[in-house]
Amino acid sequence: MPSDPHPSDTTVLSVDILEGIRDRAPGLDDRNEFFFEDLEILTSIGYLKPRSLGQMIYDQRLLASYAPATALGVGMHLTWMGVARDMVAAGEDHLQWVLDDGAAGELFAFGVSERGNDRVLADSVTTVVKTPSGYEFTGTKIFVSTSPAWTRMSVLGRLDESIVHGFITRDQQGWSQTKDWDTLGMRATQSYTTQLDAVVVPPERIARILPVGPNTDLFTQAIFQNFLLLVSSVYAGIADRALELAVDCATHKTSVFEGALSAAEDPDIRWRAADAAIALDALAPQLETYAAWVDGGIDKPEGWFRLLSGIKHTSVETARRVVDQAMRIAGGSGYRSSHELSRLQRDVLAGIYHPSDTEAVHHTVAFDLFGH
Repeated sequence: MPSDPHPSDTTVLSVDILEGIRDRAPGLDDRNEFFFEDLEILTSIGYLKPRSLGQMIYDQRLLASYAPATALGVGMHLTWMGVARDMVAAGEDHLQWVLDDGAAGELFAFGVSERGNDRVLADSVTTVVKTPSGYEFTGTKIFVSTSPAWTRMSVLGRLDESIVHGFITRDQQGWSQTKDWDTLGMRATQSYTTQLDAVVVPPERIARILPVGPNTDLFTQAIFQNFLLLVSSVYAGIADRALELAVDCATHKTSVFEGALSAAEDPDIRWRAADAAIALDALAPQLETYAAWVDGGIDKPEGWFRLLSGIKHTSVETARRVVDQAMRIAGGSGYRSSHELSRLQRDVLAGIYHPSDTEAVHHTVAFDLFGH
């Protein structure tokens, strides 16, 4: 029986497309603009259509090595494609419309993050009122990536002791956004603050209603496994590019070390590059194995949430370490704002703010270890 093709054999990302995306990335960052042209191209080649998680994490890692902000932005959409795929595969057909809309070119965004809510999916400061027409959501969402372009946005809010998950469309009333995205890095994601003012989600667009607090519901699991593995792949891609730039800088940089023709012959520089590569090499087996478990419908091991939050934490911290080593290898040239490493240094910092943050990861792992 032939084995499945490797994701590199089936990716829709060509070298020409990727090089064009990389060429546009510095200007988008400088001007603090959204990646409209990238999005148009990615949509036209089918990049945003539902695919296996293994294919998506491969593609996202590759795309992030060319333009981290573009990859992070479209990763929010791909997360919903993965969630709907997993739910439908488990017999939850009420989310088939998400896959159909995604295949038709609709762009999905996440309206989850809120100021003052460090419980993320387990609670909400957005209020929900049940009405004859559906559910009215009122509250403020932050970090809504792809704000200039989404056509479908997920929302969650609290109705008494329940958390209600649903979707709104761009053409309906009751929502607005503030163009306030002026950050250190990941600038092209244009993740605006979004206000919900009694915006109505009809019953057929409600994805799940769950009790307040942590849970292991299939819907929650699907969000965690897709979001955390996809966002991890973005930071792995940043590290891939940083290491590539470090090797290139060292190869073309002169050295005063005795007998060295370039900095690449300096044992200290070589150690730094090797140290970065060793750390980076450890990410792929985890990312690929976990994605294969999801795609294969394999029963997840005990401590699945621990493993997922752990790989996200490890990917981000490894990427930060690799970028730091690359900056040290490149020397002063990398500190110039025009240098790609300077942008990667700013972009990689965004990783510490994505759920699960460092504190939440350690809480999850400790709870798994001690049972409370």
